[in-house]
Amino acid sequence: MEVFSFGIVHLVMSFIGVVIGIIFGSLPGMTATMAIAIFLPLTYAYDLITSLFLLLGLYVGGISGGLIPAILINIPGTPSSICTGFDGFPMAKRGEGLRALRIGITASLVGGLISLVCLWFFTPPLARVAINFSAIEKFLIIVFALTIIAALSKGSMIKGVFAGFMGVFISLIGQFADNNRMRMVPDLFRVDLRMGFNLLPVLIGLFALVQIFQEAETGMKDEHQQIDMNHQTKKFSFKDFKGQGFNLIRSGIIGTFVGVLPGVGGSAASLLSYSQAKSMSKHPEKFGTGCV
Repeated sequence: MEVFSFGIVHLVMSFIGVVIGIIFGSLPGMTATMAIAIFLPLTYAYDLITSLFLLLGLYVGGISGGLIPAILINIPGTPSSICTGFDGFPMAKRGEGLRALRIGITASLVGGLISLVCLWFFTPPLARVAINFSAIEKFLIIVFALTIIAALSKGSMIKGVFAGFMGVFISLIGQFADNNRMRMVPDLFRVDLRMGFNLLPVLIGLFALVQIFQEAETGMKDEHQQIDMNHQTKKFSFKDFKGQGFNLIRSGIIGTFVGVLPGVGGSAASLLSYSQAKSMSKHPEKFGTGCV
């Protein structure tokens, strides 16, 4: 059996992929998947290991780069960065945007290292769990996600549950996988909605358009506050992670386990981790106000 090894060329390709991926992830509407699709033809000029380093760097950078617009303008660059804007954007409005970015980058680094350790030692059992994951388990995760939406919703919990079921209703629009028959698709949109709603346009409409309209309304008023990144009210320090060790490890393990499940994704992992952190916090009322 060939032993896996890598050299300086692989590290350089990984670094290039991460930088390009961050650029893609920081642009709302551009995802890590798009970056991989664009640079996939370049991999034919390299061997298998070098190509994997480049593609994995693009993916990791694209997912991590989504926190930049989520913090600065409250528009997640990727679905995985939705929860980052809950507290990152309030920090940016207080003049702590650079601090929030550094906290997010450091947390992403720690989470990636935890996932690396978990996958290095536990890939075979996790793979068996993923293979045996049936429709019943997927249904239970969806039900659990609805409870998370209700728990994280501000104000009336009934509105949060209603919004969750509305999202499930919209996601049912499309084709049946077994017989290709249309499901809940009007005849007028049979061509456009044959594959259902894509997550990216829904995400842009849900977060980007709302934020654009809010900023447009605020900009017309005299009390509009401009975020100044050069004058930080509080600077980043590793003391910000004091007492967060268990939270980081728990979130990293949750992200690893949810990530290996087919059809779930990083957005569900981030929501689940955020919900667990809020439920186990001594001050859950501070979540969503720009707390660390």
